[in-house]
Amino acid sequence: MSPGARELAALAAKAATEAGRELLRRRGQVHGLDTKTSATDPVTDADRASERLLVEILLGERPQDGLLGEEGASRDGTSGLRWVLDPLDGTVNWLYGFPAWCVSVACEDGASEPGGALAGAVYDALRDELYWAARGEGAWLRDERLRVNDPVPLERALIATGFAYDPGDRRRQAQTVARVIPAARDVRRGGSAALDLCWVAAGRLDGYYEDTTSRWDWAAAALIAREAGAVVTPFGGGSRDGGVVAAGPALHDELRALVT
Repeated sequence: MSPGARELAALAAKAATEAGRELLRRRGQVHGLDTKTSATDPVTDADRASERLLVEILLGERPQDGLLGEEGASRDGTSGLRWVLDPLDGTVNWLYGFPAWCVSVACEDGASEPGGALAGAVYDALRDELYWAARGEGAWLRDERLRVNDPVPLERALIATGFAYDPGDRRRQAQTVARVIPAARDVRRGGSAALDLCWVAAGRLDGYYEDTTSRWDWAAAALIAREAGAVVTPFGGGSRDGGVVAAGPALHDELRALVT
């Protein structure tokens, strides 16, 4: 019998929580520091250990599934399901002790659009906050159902964004945020796309946009935002895979028009 979305969400939550606790144990112990796409895009042994633990937990229970992980976990499965893993979203924050990083785990069944995953979980280990969603079942922070802020006019909206590692992309993004700042209540940049999307779902932010992320950055959190009532659409490209715009229904189109 095929697993239900809630069953998969429970497994995502278990894996994300265990990996988050591993990252907590490793705080302040920076080993194996290296870079990926640029000198400012770091990876550490903590990222790699978190991904190994995620893979061990997920394949231990579902060995037939596929994998796509930020730190190299990749395999085709035979079940039609694929787990998309960000073992440490916010590595720079983790390195500096800045309190905005998390683990993200999503399960996809062929859906390609942001928010189209079957199940997902994001674990903020520092706050012990577990966000999760199953398609059609709503979005939750532990056992509290989440709902986006709506309606919110742009001039009273708190908007989050992020910036790429590529200098050319950053110059373009600076021009975009210069349009947003005078139009909105204010702008935040936390450094974790997954947390930004979860905070839209939880009403801590009104909207989020970023155009140069990777699939593992938003696969779980875009589902959580959508299940909380946000409109989530693909956005941009830049030097990476693209990104998303996410906001309540009344705000989404105006925000999207402003940043595109």
